[in-house]
Amino acid sequence: MQNSTLPDSTDIIETPYLMLDVQRLDNNIKRMRAKLAPFNVTLRPHVKTNKSLEVTARLFAGEPGPITVSTLREADYFFAAGYMDILYGVAISPNKFDHAARLIGAGCRLLCILDNPDTALALAAYAERAAINFAVLLEIDCDGHRSGLPPRSPVLLDIARLMQHGNVHFRGVMTHAGNAYFCRSADALEQCAREERDAVVNSADMLRQAGFAVDIISVGSTPTALFARDLTGVTEVRAGVFAFFDLVMAGLGVCRLEDIALSVVTTVIGHQADKGWTIVDAGWMALSRDRGTAAQAIDQGYGVVCDIHGRPIADLILQGANQEHGIIASRSGTGAPPSLPIGALLRILPNHACATAAQYNGYYLAGTQRAYWPRINGW
Repeated sequence: MQNSTLPDSTDIIETPYLMLDVQRLDNNIKRMRAKLAPFNVTLRPHVKTNKSLEVTARLFAGEPGPITVSTLREADYFFAAGYMDILYGVAISPNKFDHAARLIGAGCRLLCILDNPDTALALAAYAERAAINFAVLLEIDCDGHRSGLPPRSPVLLDIARLMQHGNVHFRGVMTHAGNAYFCRSADALEQCAREERDAVVNSADMLRQAGFAVDIISVGSTPTALFARDLTGVTEVRAGVFAFFDLVMAGLGVCRLEDIALSVVTTVIGHQADKGWTIVDAGWMALSRDRGTAAQAIDQGYGVVCDIHGRPIADLILQGANQEHGIIASRSGTGAPPSLPIGALLRILPNHACATAAQYNGYYLAGTQRAYWPRINGW
């Protein structure tokens, strides 16, 4: 792991910066592992949220376990640190074949994803030329949220047949229940988890009946993982944001505000008393443009305002954001401006932990003066 100290020798950390509450992080990890324990499934955490060796190490009790990544740069980073079993969770494209081949050639047990015959044919031809063995999963679209093939689609059989011979080896199926992020009740989340499971298990059954071996049946989203009642037939669960949580997850009822481990520390830099505004130095560059709670029952603006200890302050939210300026006001937009003096440090709980963390190069740890965990960004 990299040096876990501040990147410079100053005693004052300039705002905005990213803060991580490790106690909350550990509690969230324990909760997920306890939830999945009765189902006899492997947790293959999605590390796209944290992109940090220090954070990811806490997801495992001992040696590095299987992980999911969203970029091949993440795969390079974690493979170099000893993570050997990596699922690249985005459908592979031809301009990434060389990169994937380098990882496989170096000893990485990389799993790639396919969802169409064209890419399957291109990968088969490449693998033969390069004399590299690729392992692939077929992506199932369980809810119309984004990419993948419909459950039990005949095209799944077509792609599997393309891999019966040669250097590309079919290993199983995977899906992601993206519509879980739009559920409005526990019952709806449980139903979404059932549909996610059924989509891949039924597809795997069809493939097995056609004579194909299916070793891996992979599902993954934090809401469905925490609300699943039956994972029969599933071999692994990919979830990621559960380690940090965020306001979207709180709005779904998946976590509480006090479970959110990630926040952005900001400084009060001004007031607009006639408007009821307090101005801070964290705008959308610090928090991202994500407004995922706008479609939920409670719109949290660009984030919930807390004191420096992480306790929410009245009904204050970051109501508006420019590039480097944030506007704090009451959620209702009425009432006197809050008594937040110039120079006061605040913490903003983010709507989307992945998008907010992507703005930073590392995490300052809550309750410490100099501890810092680096992370990577980009592709």
